[in-house]
Amino acid sequence: MKRANIAFWVVNGLLAAFMTLASIPDLLSVPEAVVVFERLGYPLYLLPFIGVAKLFGVAAILLRVPWRIKEWAYAGFAFDSLGAVYSHISVGDALSQWWGALLGVVLVGGAYALYCTRSQPSMVAAPA
Repeated sequence: MKRANIAFWVVNGLLAAFMTLASIPDLLSVPEAVVVFERLGYPLYLLPFIGVAKLFGVAAILLRVPWRIKEWAYAGFAFDSLGAVYSHISVGDALSQWWGALLGVVLVGGAYALYCTRSQPSMVAAPA
């Protein structure tokens, strides 16, 4: 039980740090983030919105909130990361330009899997 708890907090901490660091360029509309958004074909007004949404999601996974809000936060991170990977692939970007988004997918998947095993053991236990 203790190992599962430690693994949960390590992976969720990494996800929180990753998403927090990813939200800063979005919030500030850093020129590099603007260039990426333009290359992907997204409107620039979406950048600060996504940055704020990421920060709300980080708060939701780290703080004691109702389980449904946590589920929405994990879903939002999954949509963000998967959408980023798909967008980069669609415009023909090289792996070196979208490996961060792929890392986000891996972190979200691991964090959500650990969340499910920690909070709802009956969902992942084998049927009797």
